[in-house]
Amino acid sequence: MNSLETPRIASVLADLHHCASHDWRVFLRAFPSVIGGALRGRDAMESAKPHLKDAFIPISPAQGLALYQFARARRAQHIVEFGASFGISTIYLAAAVRDNGGGRVITTEIEPGKISRAREHWRRAGVDPEIQLLEGDALQTLRVISQPIDLLFLDGWKDACLPVLQLLEPHLAPGACVLCDDIKGFRKTLKPYVTHVRSRPLTYVSMELPLGDGLEFTVVV
Repeated sequence: MNSLETPRIASVLADLHHCASHDWRVFLRAFPSVIGGALRGRDAMESAKPHLKDAFIPISPAQGLALYQFARARRAQHIVEFGASFGISTIYLAAAVRDNGGGRVITTEIEPGKISRAREHWRRAGVDPEIQLLEGDALQTLRVISQPIDLLFLDGWKDACLPVLQLLEPHLAPGACVLCDDIKGFRKTLKPYVTHVRSRPLTYVSMELPLGDGLEFTVVV
């Protein structure tokens, strides 16, 4: 079974990916703030942050399919996602959990406007029963995790990816998959994360996959 091919989920994903293709308009509006921030020595992402509440900043369809494949191959039933945004990646993960026979995707989001729209997108796709959304700062909300994690997807603020991983490491099941997005675009910010997962060969096997803006794929050994 492949729920991604059902008309309901396929149509919602197609619509959301189309909407996300207009993110450039948000980035264009943010550009003056980024330039002004740079002149004052501020980080580009911090300067753009007020505008990004309107941006999908999504995974690509190819990345979504890869997430689904990894979750199916791992037979994942307990998935954690850091950074739901408008909920596109969560749909791919929830479809995999459903097709694996059941389970739960626990995802996080801090932006109120994105939370409400993500919930609506999940209802439209019919995958909301498989999803639990934790609202607020993920470094606080994810402390409720107690069950073994089969797959962890990190796609929130990049400087928080390593702290989130470290918070959840005690709960990663043997053979769990960990995926972190935007390795190329945020190479400097994510360097500590990449060093962490690549310098512990007795804990992790990790490499960058050429998907989207670089997807770090890590297996817990």
